[in-house]
Amino acid sequence: MAETVADRLVGRLREWGVQQVFGYPGDGINGIVAAFEAADGEPRFVQSRHEEMSAFQAVGYAKFSGRPGVCAATSGPGAIHLLNGLYDAKLDHVPVVAIVGQTARAAMGGHYQQEVDLQALFKDVASDYLAEVNVPEQLPNAVDRAFRAALARRGPTALIVPADVQELDYSAPGHVFRQVPSGPPDAPEAVVVPSEDQLAAAAGVLNAGRKVAILVGQGARGAADEVMQVAETTGGGVAKALLGKDVLSDDLPYVTGSIGLLGTRASYELMRGCDTLLIVGSSFPYTQFLPDFGQARAVQIDLDGRMVGMRYPTEVNLVGEARATLRALLPLLRPTTDRSWREEVEGHVADWWGIVERQAMMDARPVNPMRIVHELSLRVPDDAIVTADSGSSTTWYARLLRMRGRMRGSLSGTLATMGAGVPYAIGAKFAHPDRPVVALVGDGAMQMNGLAELMTVTRYRDRWVDQRFVVCVFHNNDLNMVTWELRAMGGAPKFEDSQTLPDVDYAGLARGLGFEAINVDEPGALGDAWDRALSADRPVLLDVRCDPEIPPIPPHVTFEQLKDTTEALLKGDPSAWRGLVHGVRAKAQEYVPGQR
Repeated sequence: MAETVADRLVGRLREWGVQQVFGYPGDGINGIVAAFEAADGEPRFVQSRHEEMSAFQAVGYAKFSGRPGVCAATSGPGAIHLLNGLYDAKLDHVPVVAIVGQTARAAMGGHYQQEVDLQALFKDVASDYLAEVNVPEQLPNAVDRAFRAALARRGPTALIVPADVQELDYSAPGHVFRQVPSGPPDAPEAVVVPSEDQLAAAAGVLNAGRKVAILVGQGARGAADEVMQVAETTGGGVAKALLGKDVLSDDLPYVTGSIGLLGTRASYELMRGCDTLLIVGSSFPYTQFLPDFGQARAVQIDLDGRMVGMRYPTEVNLVGEARATLRALLPLLRPTTDRSWREEVEGHVADWWGIVERQAMMDARPVNPMRIVHELSLRVPDDAIVTADSGSSTTWYARLLRMRGRMRGSLSGTLATMGAGVPYAIGAKFAHPDRPVVALVGDGAMQMNGLAELMTVTRYRDRWVDQRFVVCVFHNNDLNMVTWELRAMGGAPKFEDSQTLPDVDYAGLARGLGFEAINVDEPGALGDAWDRALSADRPVLLDVRCDPEIPPIPPHVTFEQLKDTTEALLKGDPSAWRGLVHGVRAKAQEYVPGQR
């Protein structure tokens, strides 16, 4: 039989090294689905329970593999469902290629079933490259450009292939007018280094500083050794944006941990006290957690020239790849001999880990959610991958999980969408089937879509060499982060109709899907539960009933701000007294005698 356009599309994916495509079928991609069947698993089609989950799985795969993630969906509703996951890729700068069907060309413009203007729909989210394949000769160039643009621009791209085009006989582009060829699949990455003059200017700023702070994001991931050398040379401390949490080990005494609303007191003090700031590969948006304007001279390093100078009034902007730029900068830096600032930073870091341990061990009803992550952090394997969802559980992931060894971790950083935790973990498992994966997920996200994707885990677990796949549900029957935002930012009490969730037996549902499941409703059982989960020979769900009244207090909060929140709590909030007590007790841990 002749090779169809869909056959060639799947073959080109294989030539790009694609091992799986996360998707959901529909008649708008029938030709492509048939081509996957003929490909006999090279690449394999991984069926999610919903197209949004397919996109999230592709994002998770891309984040943890370093290779482009690929997702596929049918026309109309299928394509629409991809959008949230693709926007997650766009905002977090992740290479993802989306392949979507469209109604047959003869029906276009005829208000046909499932006909949506996909060019308009994807114009923003796939702004780096969007193409519709309307003739067979167009295919290889379109596919290759989609991959090259996704890699070069670090974002999502999209290909639209009408249903009838998928079934046409494939013919390659010719050496003729109005046809475009394409070279073999490859995407060599240019190593960009700033000019010597720019490097010298940056070194001048850093050498003049006495109290250097370094902020790293995900763009610094390949430059961990160089960041550590800069920190040692300057005597500076290093804070981590949330997407850069896994760049450096938290066992380093000068690493202050996460920064921002979900960050640590040590990172807050680092930024309050510094006189010089170096930003590497981060577009951290909350300027109020950076030094006051005018307090610090600043240098920024970023591969994307569009991202420099937009978060802080930087004096020198270096557009270049982080590792190569830092390597070129290091010989120009003058080692500091005064270590007083470093000693101060390390003191704040040591204090902070003591504070959060005391906070995690406070009594709660029934389990303190901070302790869930604290106990995990004591046991998590050095090669584990940890994903987090959006909600109050994100705060505990950001503050209490200590990265070390080869650990990786991520979440929906900039879009901060709910529902990414479990599909991210699935994508991570396909990227690294020989490593343990842990997903930290609130019960709101589990009800939104996490429960359905447990079926996907059960279906594909036999493809994973290491069967350890742990989903930990923070079970508090409350949309907790928004509840606390209403209290702290809106001055409003908890609104039960919008915030309270139906009570679900997550462990029971997981058992029915073939998971080992563990119910935890008292803090003393947490350690053993994590030990069982991390040593199991199959996927495990931990259903931990935890206290919704443990407040995710920002590191900069004062007792005056706590008083304002208390006033909101007392406006008829059903849990006002318990929230007040827990908030005061948690804040008090920062003022234990002997602490800074």
